[in-house]
Amino acid sequence: MEQRDLEQLLSRVASGEVSPDEAVHELKVAPVTELGYATVDNHRGIRQGVSEVIYGEGKTAEQIAGICGAMLEAGQKRILITRLDEEKAIAVADFLYSTQDDTGPSLEYRAAARIGIVGAMPEPDGIGVIVVAAAGTSDLPVAEEAAITAEMLGNTVKRLYDVGVAGIHRLLAHADDVADASVIVAVAGMEGALASVIGGMASCPVIAVPTSVGYGASFGGVAALLAMLNSCASGISVVNIDNGFGAGYQAHMINHVKARR
Repeated sequence: MEQRDLEQLLSRVASGEVSPDEAVHELKVAPVTELGYATVDNHRGIRQGVSEVIYGEGKTAEQIAGICGAMLEAGQKRILITRLDEEKAIAVADFLYSTQDDTGPSLEYRAAARIGIVGAMPEPDGIGVIVVAAAGTSDLPVAEEAAITAEMLGNTVKRLYDVGVAGIHRLLAHADDVADASVIVAVAGMEGALASVIGGMASCPVIAVPTSVGYGASFGGVAALLAMLNSCASGISVVNIDNGFGAGYQAHMINHVKARR
């Protein structure tokens, strides 16, 4: 159960729609589900506002499917699976089809981002728009991971793709989008200059994501990482190389700060 679901349940109790006994029954979910290979955190959504997310890399399809099943059984309405390859996605989808009825959630696979989505996207309820800007087309897998993560957590996302510094006019054409953003995720490989340029244009927090895109001296994204860490533009934070999920999650938290008050 996510925090928004808990708030809705309590509102329904307050309005008389749901009895206290019915609410207690709905809340009787164990803190964790032990699967042997995983301990599923059923209360994370209540504690943090976002339910547990599955990191698919390194897990077998059977393990991912088992974790999904435990989450659904505990009442989780939507599940985000990152770093999921197509073969595993097919296996997880087959599991859901075999264990759920026709009205149950199915898995949608977003190949570009290597993300699996179980359940429907929530309605956006953030305070503004998250802009995800990618320097080049080769950066799109990481950018899409950030964008879909933010959307899955209830945010409106504006994508600005292929707007790197090699043709700075492409970014300047979107100056209004940059100015109006609540938070910006800047995704870039090579020398990672996009984050500094956006940081000098924007009045909102900028989350820089270095990618492993580039030639030999980029050292698999280390050059972009160091450039972003050493940016002279103020208000920039940096996540790990290729960590689109971390950037999308952080952007979500920033975009929901006032909404939580």
